[in-house]
Amino acid sequence: MFIAFEGLDGSGSSTQSRLLAEKLKKNGHAALLTKEPTGDNPIGKLIREVLQHKWEASPEGLQLLFCADRAEHLKNEIEPALKNDQVVITDRYLFSTIAYGALAVNDIKWLENLNQHFLLPDITFLFKLDPKICIERIQGRGSEFELFEKQEKLEKIWENYEKIASDYSNFHIIDATKSIEEIAEGIWSVVEDNLT
Repeated sequence: MFIAFEGLDGSGSSTQSRLLAEKLKKNGHAALLTKEPTGDNPIGKLIREVLQHKWEASPEGLQLLFCADRAEHLKNEIEPALKNDQVVITDRYLFSTIAYGALAVNDIKWLENLNQHFLLPDITFLFKLDPKICIERIQGRGSEFELFEKQEKLEKIWENYEKIASDYSNFHIIDATKSIEEIAEGIWSVVEDNLT
Protein backbone atom coordinates (compact mmCIF):
# COMPACT_ATOMS: atom_id res chain seq x y z
CA MET A 1 0.00 0.00 0.00
CA PHE A 2 1.21 3.47 -0.91
CA ILE A 3 0.08 6.37 1.31
CA ALA A 4 0.75 10.09 0.82
CA PHE A 5 0.42 12.81 3.43
CA GLU A 6 -0.30 16.29 2.09
CA GLY A 7 -1.13 19.69 3.49
CA LEU A 8 0.17 23.15 4.20
CA ASP A 9 3.46 23.59 6.03
CA GLY A 10 2.69 23.44 9.73
CA SER A 11 -0.52 21.40 9.36
CA GLY A 12 0.88 18.32 11.13
CA SER A 13 1.42 15.92 8.24
CA SER A 14 5.02 15.12 9.22
CA THR A 15 4.03 14.23 12.79
CA GLN A 16 1.17 12.04 11.63
CA SER A 17 3.17 10.26 8.93
CA ARG A 18 5.75 9.33 11.60
CA LEU A 19 3.04 8.15 14.02
CA LEU A 20 1.42 6.00 11.33
CA ALA A 21 4.74 4.35 10.45
CA GLU A 22 5.31 3.58 14.15
CA LYS A 23 1.79 2.16 14.54
CA LEU A 24 2.15 -0.05 11.47
CA LYS A 25 5.46 -1.47 12.73
CA LYS A 26 3.99 -2.03 16.19
CA ASN A 27 1.18 -4.01 14.56
CA GLY A 28 3.57 -6.23 12.62
CA HIS A 29 3.52 -4.48 9.23
CA ALA A 30 6.72 -3.60 7.38
CA ALA A 31 6.66 0.14 6.67
CA LEU A 32 8.88 2.68 4.95
CA LEU A 33 8.59 6.33 5.96
CA THR A 34 9.98 8.73 3.38
CA LYS A 35 9.47 12.30 2.18
CA GLU A 36 9.78 14.75 -0.68
CA PRO A 37 11.90 16.53 -1.54
CA THR A 38 14.27 13.72 -0.64
CA GLY A 39 17.20 14.30 1.68
CA ASP A 40 19.86 11.96 0.32
CA ASN A 41 19.31 12.45 -3.39
CA PRO A 42 21.51 15.24 -4.88
CA ILE A 43 18.42 16.63 -6.67
CA GLY A 44 16.55 16.80 -3.37
CA LYS A 45 19.45 18.74 -1.85
CA LEU A 46 19.33 21.24 -4.72
CA ILE A 47 15.60 21.77 -4.12
CA ARG A 48 16.12 22.37 -0.41
CA GLU A 49 18.74 25.01 -1.22
CA VAL A 50 16.22 26.84 -3.46
CA LEU A 51 13.54 26.65 -0.74
CA GLN A 52 16.03 28.06 1.78
CA HIS A 53 16.89 30.96 -0.60
CA LYS A 54 20.49 29.78 -1.12
CA TRP A 55 20.08 30.11 -4.89
CA GLU A 56 17.27 30.95 -7.28
CA ALA A 57 15.65 28.73 -9.90
CA SER A 58 12.98 29.69 -12.42
CA PRO A 59 9.49 28.49 -11.36
CA GLU A 60 9.47 25.94 -14.19
CA GLY A 61 13.01 24.85 -13.41
CA LEU A 62 12.12 24.25 -9.76
CA GLN A 63 9.11 22.11 -10.70
CA LEU A 64 11.23 20.08 -13.12
CA LEU A 65 13.69 19.48 -10.25
CA PHE A 66 10.82 18.24 -8.07
CA CYS A 67 9.80 15.81 -10.82
CA ALA A 68 13.37 14.58 -11.33
CA ASP A 69 13.67 14.04 -7.58
CA ARG A 70 10.35 12.16 -7.57
CA ALA A 71 11.42 9.89 -10.44
CA GLU A 72 14.57 8.90 -8.52
CA HIS A 73 12.58 8.55 -5.29
CA LEU A 74 10.16 6.13 -6.94
CA LYS A 75 12.88 4.10 -8.63
CA ASN A 76 15.25 3.84 -5.67
CA GLU A 77 12.95 3.77 -2.63
CA ILE A 78 9.19 3.62 -3.15
CA GLU A 79 8.86 0.96 -5.86
CA PRO A 80 11.40 -1.49 -4.32
CA ALA A 81 9.64 -1.18 -0.93
CA LEU A 82 6.21 -1.80 -2.49
CA LYS A 83 7.58 -4.87 -4.28
CA ASN A 84 8.75 -6.13 -0.87
CA ASP A 85 5.18 -5.76 0.49
CA GLN A 86 6.04 -2.79 2.66
CA VAL A 87 3.52 -0.06 3.37
CA VAL A 88 5.12 3.11 1.98
CA ILE A 89 4.26 6.44 3.61
CA THR A 90 5.52 9.61 1.97
CA ASP A 91 5.35 13.00 3.63
CA ARG A 92 4.50 15.03 0.49
CA TYR A 93 4.27 13.74 -3.05
CA LEU A 94 3.17 14.94 -6.48
CA PHE A 95 0.10 16.77 -5.14
CA SER A 96 2.46 19.21 -3.40
CA THR A 97 4.14 19.92 -6.72
CA ILE A 98 0.77 20.80 -8.22
CA ALA A 99 -0.62 22.77 -5.25
CA TYR A 100 2.57 24.72 -4.46
CA GLY A 101 3.94 24.86 -8.00
CA ALA A 102 0.80 26.44 -9.44
CA LEU A 103 1.54 29.56 -7.36
CA ALA A 104 4.49 30.53 -9.52
CA VAL A 105 3.93 28.57 -12.73
CA ASN A 106 0.25 29.58 -12.87
CA ASP A 107 -0.64 26.57 -15.02
CA ILE A 108 -2.03 23.62 -13.08
CA LYS A 109 -2.55 21.62 -16.32
CA TRP A 110 1.17 21.83 -17.18
CA LEU A 111 2.03 20.60 -13.69
CA GLU A 112 -0.53 17.78 -13.86
CA ASN A 113 0.83 16.70 -17.25
CA LEU A 114 4.36 16.77 -15.87
CA ASN A 115 3.30 14.34 -13.13
CA GLN A 116 0.81 12.21 -15.06
CA HIS A 117 3.02 9.12 -15.39
CA PHE A 118 3.98 8.88 -11.72
CA LEU A 119 2.42 6.21 -9.54
CA LEU A 120 -0.66 7.50 -7.68
CA PRO A 121 -1.04 6.73 -3.95
CA ASP A 122 -3.67 4.24 -2.79
CA ILE A 123 -4.64 6.71 -0.05
CA THR A 124 -3.89 10.42 0.32
CA PHE A 125 -4.47 12.22 3.61
CA LEU A 126 -4.89 15.97 3.14
CA PHE A 127 -4.54 18.03 6.33
CA LYS A 128 -6.90 21.00 6.55
CA LEU A 129 -5.79 23.85 8.83
CA ASP A 130 -6.23 27.61 8.72
CA PRO A 131 -3.10 29.15 7.12
CA LYS A 132 -2.86 31.61 10.04
CA ILE A 133 -2.50 28.70 12.49
CA CYS A 134 0.05 27.06 10.14
CA ILE A 135 2.16 30.23 10.27
CA GLU A 136 1.92 30.34 14.08
CA ARG A 137 3.08 26.73 14.28
CA ILE A 138 5.99 27.38 11.91
CA GLN A 139 7.04 30.39 14.00
CA GLY A 140 6.74 28.24 17.13
CA ARG A 141 9.34 25.85 15.72
CA GLY A 142 11.87 28.67 15.67
CA SER A 143 13.08 27.60 12.23
CA GLU A 144 13.74 29.94 9.33
CA PHE A 145 10.88 30.54 6.94
CA GLU A 146 11.13 28.77 3.62
CA LEU A 147 9.95 29.95 0.21
CA PHE A 148 6.22 29.25 0.55
CA GLU A 149 5.65 30.05 4.23
CA LYS A 150 3.62 33.26 3.95
CA GLN A 151 -0.07 33.45 4.84
CA GLU A 152 -1.40 34.79 1.51
CA LYS A 153 0.58 32.15 -0.35
CA LEU A 154 -0.67 29.39 1.93
CA GLU A 155 -4.29 30.48 1.37
CA LYS A 156 -3.84 30.15 -2.41
CA ILE A 157 -2.06 26.81 -2.00
CA TRP A 158 -4.98 25.51 0.07
CA GLU A 159 -7.40 26.48 -2.73
CA ASN A 160 -5.22 24.46 -5.11
CA TYR A 161 -5.26 21.49 -2.73
CA GLU A 162 -9.07 21.59 -2.53
CA LYS A 163 -9.29 21.50 -6.33
CA ILE A 164 -6.85 18.57 -6.45
CA ALA A 165 -8.83 16.65 -3.80
CA SER A 166 -11.96 16.94 -5.98
CA ASP A 167 -10.08 15.86 -9.14
CA TYR A 168 -8.32 12.76 -7.77
CA SER A 169 -9.70 9.71 -5.97
CA ASN A 170 -8.95 8.28 -2.51
CA PHE A 171 -8.45 11.63 -0.78
CA HIS A 172 -9.30 11.86 2.91
CA ILE A 173 -9.47 15.41 4.25
CA ILE A 174 -8.28 15.53 7.86
CA ASP A 175 -9.44 18.18 10.33
CA ALA A 176 -6.01 19.22 11.62
CA THR A 177 -7.49 21.27 14.50
CA LYS A 178 -8.16 18.02 16.41
CA SER A 179 -5.69 16.61 18.94
CA ILE A 180 -2.70 14.62 17.69
CA GLU A 181 -4.24 11.47 19.21
CA GLU A 182 -7.66 11.98 17.59
CA ILE A 183 -6.08 12.60 14.18
CA ALA A 184 -3.85 9.52 14.52
CA GLU A 185 -6.89 7.37 15.42
CA GLY A 186 -8.85 8.63 12.41
CA ILE A 187 -5.94 7.92 10.08
CA TRP A 188 -5.41 4.46 11.55
CA SER A 189 -9.05 3.52 11.04
CA VAL A 190 -8.80 4.37 7.32
CA VAL A 191 -5.49 2.52 6.89
CA GLU A 192 -6.60 -0.52 8.88
CA ASP A 193 -9.65 -0.91 6.62
CA ASN A 194 -7.32 -1.04 3.60
CA LEU A 195 -4.66 -3.41 4.96
CA THR A 196 -4.66 -6.86 3.39
